Amino acid sequence: MMKVTLIIALCLLAGIRDTVAQEKGGKPLMMFGDPSRTGSPFSKDPHVIFFEGRYLMYYSIRPYSDKDNPVKGLGIGIAESDDLIGWRKTGEIIPAADYEAKGLCAPCARVIDGKVHLFYQTYGNGKDDAICHATSTDGITFMRNSTNPVFRPGGDWNCGRAIDAEVIEYMGNYYLYYATRDPSYKIQMLGVAMAPGNTDFGRQDWTNISEDAPILKPELGWEKDCIEGASVIERKGKLYMFYAGAYNNAPQQIGVAESSDGISWKRLSEEPFLKNGAPGSWNSSESGHPHIFRDENGRTWLFFQGNNDNGKTWFLSKVEVKWTKKGPVTAKY
Repeated sequence: MMKVTLIIALCLLAGIRDTVAQEKGGKPLMMFGDPSRTGSPFSKDPHVIFFEGRYLMYYSIRPYSDKDNPVKGLGIGIAESDDLIGWRKTGEIIPAADYEAKGLCAPCARVIDGKVHLFYQTYGNGKDDAICHATSTDGITFMRNSTNPVFRPGGDWNCGRAIDAEVIEYMGNYYLYYATRDPSYKIQMLGVAMAPGNTDFGRQDWTNISEDAPILKPELGWEKDCIEGASVIERKGKLYMFYAGAYNNAPQQIGVAESSDGISWKRLSEEPFLKNGAPGSWNSSESGHPHIFRDENGRTWLFFQGNNDNGKTWFLSKVEVKWTKKGPVTAKY
């Protein structure tokens, strides 16, 4: 693996474009870090779609270092690609309503009936952060749902916050997976809400299925105090959830669970599916916040974030996921 110092240098030379490094054996390695707001590469929480003949990747970007910039807080960057390796930044989604004035991030994008539906969270409001929804006909400019924020959880087991939205259609309904914390604001867990298949994704359509308890909470040693960043894919009638265990740089690593109903989940292993990198590698501080993406050609890719400096910089990369009778597998990274 290339060390991150060289990757940063290449990224800065490339401006807001991508960095393509080389793995051992000469294979191209996707490395993307957006330096446009601060001069330092920072891209987190990837989500990829194929729309109108190109790939679009939505990701979180840090606040502007220029304190006088009228755009405040975290935002969502947009990059496009022809091959899932080289990426070009093409836009940003910035606060446009009072409820997201402090920032927005952690996007989930789905193509539904010819439109891009974006689910994202507000940021900077603590226990009041919630899930929002917007739509686009070009994948770049978005119209907010008039009922935003569209979802906050109820129940005594959580603090009322909802972040890290993941939405998937399954068995005629839409499932919204979200992360939240316990009332003491220390332990991060996952819950799920449901909307009917004919929904417009407005607030009135979501029912919190996790009213009484989380669907997944940290139990394994490597998960520490956090499970977040769920990304779900359907394969042969079953759902597979790739999730982030432990808070950022703890290190955060990626696990997998499976479900036959979208509500009850069972881990496939007690070990991480994708670990943080070895000392000196670009992702030695973490491999986190996954996004599982099935390409038009049927291949499956796991996008994730990483760094080796405890969060001073953040890059996005991917590995290919293969499928066996026992579930997903990938080579060591």
